[in-house]
Amino acid sequence: MKRCCVLLLALCLLTGCASLLEREYSTVEPHSSKFWESEAAGTLRAENYQDIVNDLLILIGQHTEAATLRLYNVDSKLQAADLLERATVEVQQETPMGAYAVEYITSSSQSQRGYYEVELQISYRRTLEQIQAVVNATSPEALYTLLDAALSEGRTELAVRVGYWSQDSGQAQVEAALAQVREERGLLERPMWPVLYYPAGGPVGLIEFLLDQEVPPEEMEAVDGQAELEGEPEEAPPEGPAENGEKIGPEG
Repeated sequence: MKRCCVLLLALCLLTGCASLLEREYSTVEPHSSKFWESEAAGTLRAENYQDIVNDLLILIGQHTEAATLRLYNVDSKLQAADLLERATVEVQQETPMGAYAVEYITSSSQSQRGYYEVELQISYRRTLEQIQAVVNATSPEALYTLLDAALSEGRTELAVRVGYWSQDSGQAQVEAALAQVREERGLLERPMWPVLYYPAGGPVGLIEFLLDQEVPPEEMEAVDGQAELEGEPEEAPPEGPAENGEKIGPEG
């Protein structure tokens, strides 16, 4: 009887019952986006104009200063240069983060087998810490809370990326949030903080508040220089004796 049980157990292990002992294993690999080349670490890829724009925004979000881009579906170096120029201009002038963070972008391309290899150089006017400190908000209605928190934390600047902006009421909401927080903190007597909108020539996507200064330094110099010119009285001609002994005044 025991011999039969041993034989049955061995038979189960060799057949269907062996599945009870099976284990599933999985490996975790770095996230692979369609914007990155799988075989080239640190190299992005683009198959059309919008991919180039997206790649540039990825690099800017990481404050990357130099990168390689493989550009596919391009027939000539002239076409590659045109796509790159239009994409860099759009990112710098029409996207909130590009307008806020980037000083300039340069690129050079070289034909390879099946693609163009592009070397990108990005110069920034914002630090990585400033880019990472940008706060996301669904609309300007959240600005009061964000401003109040920034002042409580002693921050000298606040950059907010807004998901929705109304051309009709957006700026009014910004001004209302500023007025409310300044009134509550007793700051109404002080000049208004500078508020900058990005991009400047299109729908606003990012708002920057400079909380540590009342007027940007370059504007302060211009204002001071203009005030000095306007405040100086015209120099009157010196008074002197006339031929008849009377004083000659300014109109003399």
